[in-house]
Amino acid sequence: MLVFLIFRSRGGGRVLSALGLNVVVAAFLLYTLNLLSTYTQFELPINTVTLGTVTVLGIPGVLLLVGLKLTLL
Repeated sequence: MLVFLIFRSRGGGRVLSALGLNVVVAAFLLYTLNLLSTYTQFELPINTVTLGTVTVLGIPGVLLLVGLKLTLL
């Protein structure tokens, strides 16, 4: 029902495209961080939780995940 309401409204396509772009940028950030793990010896998994956190929060979300991993593990 929620998807139907989003597509029915005028700005629904714009919202979905912005969300899709944010997910792609978040995945790229996490992939880049993992690519540099040979130099930093630090790695974050790319899963739905980390991807969602970085999608919503952006760079501060990456820093939050890094801080959580350093603190808890």
